[in-house]
Amino acid sequence: MNQFPKNVIENLKNYVYIYSDPITEKMFYVGKGKGNRVFDHLKDKKECEKVTYLNELLEKGLQPKIEILIHGIEDDSVLRIESAIIDLLGIKNLTNKQVVFKSAEFGRMTVKQIISVYSKQKIPIDEPSLLIRINQHFRYSMTEMELYDFTRGYWKISSKRAKNAKYAFAIYNGIIQEVCEIKTWLKAGESMTVRGKIKTIDDRVEFIGNIASETIRAKYKYKSVEDYFKKGNANPIMCNN
Repeated sequence: MNQFPKNVIENLKNYVYIYSDPITEKMFYVGKGKGNRVFDHLKDKKECEKVTYLNELLEKGLQPKIEILIHGIEDDSVLRIESAIIDLLGIKNLTNKQVVFKSAEFGRMTVKQIISVYSKQKIPIDEPSLLIRINQHFRYSMTEMELYDFTRGYWKISSKRAKNAKYAFAIYNGIIQEVCEIKTWLKAGESMTVRGKIKTIDDRVEFIGNIASETIRAKYKYKSVEDYFKKGNANPIMCNN
């Protein structure tokens, strides 16, 4: 089957669907749509992990298991539902290219993360530190290593400011998400990261270090520092040293 009858489409409205391996039942793709959107992937010819997986099934004489997870949705709630499901399963376990609709803002969070978002407990920073906003790459389900890697590079910063800083704070929406201890600085691209090896960048740097001690993390993690960033300031780094 590659399309729904007209009366089915009228009742489905917006829906979220999943593709699974018919043998292992491992879910490998989550999507949203309406009408016959769910079947479009079967005709997809793009070079991507999803299409590769589908082609491997076809070579074995198999068809993916396609299920409608939820339907009858009238508004853009379907976007949040899709995003929540991807967060639950883990983007790394799927062939989806990226996390979708406001996952970083409303996605899967721990209780402490939820409290930090809405309580916004402010704290002064006593140690010489860099406050680094990683808004573009952040999601609440990031591991400690991912947070560390996206915090440590790649930045334009003066050698004096870099040298004086002992800690780097990973900031998202004004909240400290992680605290890293800085050991040394390198030219950007000189070390491996979870993002893979990149070419060195002459005008940018990265630091090498580790996740800070539990004492420092307990003091600062999930506290608000939004007052340190002036409105309209687009600079991702603030210096507190």
